Amino acid sequence: MSNSYFNENTLEDLMKEIEYVYLSDNRPWIIGYSGGKDSTVVVHLVYTMLLQLDPQKRHKPVYVVSSDTMVENPLIKEYLSDMITAIGNAAKRDKVPLTCKLVQPDPSNTFWANVIGRGFPTPRLNGSFRWCTDRLKIAPSGTFIENIINKHNSEVVILLGVRKDESITRKKRIEDREIIGKLLNRHETIKDAYVYPPIVELTTEDVWDIISSNNNIAAWGTSNSRIIELYAGADSGECPFAGVSSKNEQTQSCGQSRFGCWICTVVKEDKSLNGFIRSGHRELIPLAEFRKWLISIRDIEANREKKRRDGKVYFTPSGKIGLGPFTWEMRKEILTRLLRLQEQINYELITIPELKAIDKIWDDELDLTRLELVNLYYDVTGKKLPWHDLKKPLFDIPTIEKLSNYAEEYDVPIDLVKNLIFVTTKNKHFSNPKILRGNLEKSLTQQWLHASVLKELEDED
Repeated sequence: MSNSYFNENTLEDLMKEIEYVYLSDNRPWIIGYSGGKDSTVVVHLVYTMLLQLDPQKRHKPVYVVSSDTMVENPLIKEYLSDMITAIGNAAKRDKVPLTCKLVQPDPSNTFWANVIGRGFPTPRLNGSFRWCTDRLKIAPSGTFIENIINKHNSEVVILLGVRKDESITRKKRIEDREIIGKLLNRHETIKDAYVYPPIVELTTEDVWDIISSNNNIAAWGTSNSRIIELYAGADSGECPFAGVSSKNEQTQSCGQSRFGCWICTVVKEDKSLNGFIRSGHRELIPLAEFRKWLISIRDIEANREKKRRDGKVYFTPSGKIGLGPFTWEMRKEILTRLLRLQEQINYELITIPELKAIDKIWDDELDLTRLELVNLYYDVTGKKLPWHDLKKPLFDIPTIEKLSNYAEEYDVPIDLVKNLIFVTTKNKHFSNPKILRGNLEKSLTQQWLHASVLKELEDED
């Protein structure tokens, strides 16, 4: 194979390097494991090294951490869960100091809590508000790493399955962070962490060669046939994994697919999701259709507020007021369709803790009845949420109707009326009245209430 790492080195050389780094100090290791081919190879190599190592030298723990965004492709989520369980059980059986952990975003900070609860517009590739990766992946993993640092009162070494061969952009990023002649680099954001990329020089073909070695059996004992099938399926069956039995045969690699969230709105086309559908997973069609619909509603003005969540406004180059979060009506529509989809495919797409978090957000910001979400859930599913019967409205329906009528009669925005009520409710029990007054003043001076004046001032400039 051209430009292969193994043209000049051997697998034994790589194993010796991994062992050398492991034995060099007492810093715990943390492996980022996504279930993809690269991270699979990293776990496989480290597990193999630990098995081969004298038990007395297995002196420090290795943590395998996987991030479940809670909107993973169902096929990948099931596979990842199975592998985490299998690796963890095997480690106990083989008495190697390796433990597995699956981390998730907090229920109040998941994809649906932000889109349906707070109304965040769905992320886009070139958008200025691409909020998903940090909240769904980086933050949960970062919290776990910080906990390990605190637990051991020590720096840690993070092993990543990054490779220069993946793309020119990735190659440049890796090389920009390299300290020539050193195997470890400082982590960009975690001060007590270093990064070790053991397979950084491997090609895609090298990776698949390792996965297919030993009759496709991973170091912990499970078959790698499943990951090969997933990559082939994600490439819509056009990428069968094949070895080379003679130099005249063509090798096909399944290395170009990337697994991601089924609802990902950053990419124009979810190639892996559509690939799985084309390769026979027809059960995923409703997910693809929902994703397409969610993207289609993002930039429709009627679906979006004309202010940001903090009440600020901005103007587009054409002079129009910019779009903010999804309207409450649109958020209810998204939730309704999501729950119907969940019922249709009989697969959990939004969890009960997420629904509780969304309910709390709506209670604090939008819903004077405090019954909208529980009633919506009951109407769609025919089932009550665990806290349904405990909900009490802030005001009864006749009072809310009077507030709306008064707001219309005196030309006061109903959103302002509701905001003042919510602020008062949240702050009225503070012993210092300045806190309540200060928050009321903030509500009354938010930019959206004075958008026309701001536009005039901007035009004058």
